[in-house]
Amino acid sequence: MKYTFWICAVAVGMIVTLTQCKKASDDVKTSLTYCAEQARKTLVSIPRNGVMPRNIDSSKTEWRYVPVDDWTSGFWPGILWYIYEATGDEQWKKEADKYTRMLTPLSQQPAHDHDLGFQIFSSFGNGYRLTHDSAYRNVILRTADTLATLYNPKAGTILSWPGMVKEKGWPHNTIIDNMINLELLFWASREGGNQALYDIAVRHAETTMKNHFRPDHTSYHVVLYDTITGAKIKGITHQGLADESTWARGQAWAIYGFTMVYRETKDVRFLEFAQKVADVYLEQLPDDYIPYWDFHAGTIADAPRDASAAAITASALFELAGYTPADKCEHYWKMAEGMLHALSSDKYQSRQHNSSFLLHSTGHKPNGTEIDASIIYADYYYLEALLRKQKGLQRTDV
Repeated sequence: MKYTFWICAVAVGMIVTLTQCKKASDDVKTSLTYCAEQARKTLVSIPRNGVMPRNIDSSKTEWRYVPVDDWTSGFWPGILWYIYEATGDEQWKKEADKYTRMLTPLSQQPAHDHDLGFQIFSSFGNGYRLTHDSAYRNVILRTADTLATLYNPKAGTILSWPGMVKEKGWPHNTIIDNMINLELLFWASREGGNQALYDIAVRHAETTMKNHFRPDHTSYHVVLYDTITGAKIKGITHQGLADESTWARGQAWAIYGFTMVYRETKDVRFLEFAQKVADVYLEQLPDDYIPYWDFHAGTIADAPRDASAAAITASALFELAGYTPADKCEHYWKMAEGMLHALSSDKYQSRQHNSSFLLHSTGHKPNGTEIDASIIYADYYYLEALLRKQKGLQRTDV
């Protein structure tokens, strides 16, 4: 594949002065240094008993820690790998390796749910990308096969929550978050795994594209399928405001997921769809670039924002920009920069409040948990977005 790297300009013919380039570079460098400093605070305070940081509630200053089987467990080692990538400091590599290897048991047991991609690819995936350690590779390949056991060929998707089958009577359920886990399958099929993993990932993306979206390209959080026939039953929500509302992080997962699927397949259907789900998100975005936790919650007094959705979307848009024509490219890049600028402000950076990177994320509003909190995956995608901006636009000839 042929790449052209545009470090400062984001579209053909766009003029950017050296002063502007230097300022943008300095802003990213400052934010990356900040992230490393905050992560170091967490590193010295984290218990040495195999747990990972997950969230800090708005009323507290210390992390709540979770075991390695929690769906968020891969983000902390992923953050450490990203800081190693940003700094080249071998100490970060050592810590990233230590916390990554703690997740090895997840590759040695049956699939608990779809989150294996989040857990293993954020940790071992980044580790292998930066070190090419064959032990990491073996864990990723084994985990991809495990994730594939949740695939239902009748429905054409991976089962997200096996526990919900009994708990809520949801037969074959698939959530929009599941799009992110497909990257694990694509990688494995390319790196020596079963080629059927590629077909599963593509079929899941196709089925999600068909069944998970309303005519205006907003996403349902959950779609239920008949386990036997595979027919779609209905679309509902679990973490959004209502079944027919647009849960902000769900839409962010869709933008990120379909952009990634296009990267892996070069199928223009997915590129076109990624732009449609991105455009509807951007059209409904408040002026300060940070969405309410649900786009339909904007008229509700004191509705919390979701910095995690902004971080995920910013990271996705920096990549999506490289696949689109000049006008869309510039628009997506500028919007992503606006999101990063907002997230890097004193309103959203945690700074002296706690040792996370960001404040004001919303995890599960209907359940009353992680509301207006610092959450580990917000930090992960914020750091990823900073690194993607630092690398500059990676333009592909498609």
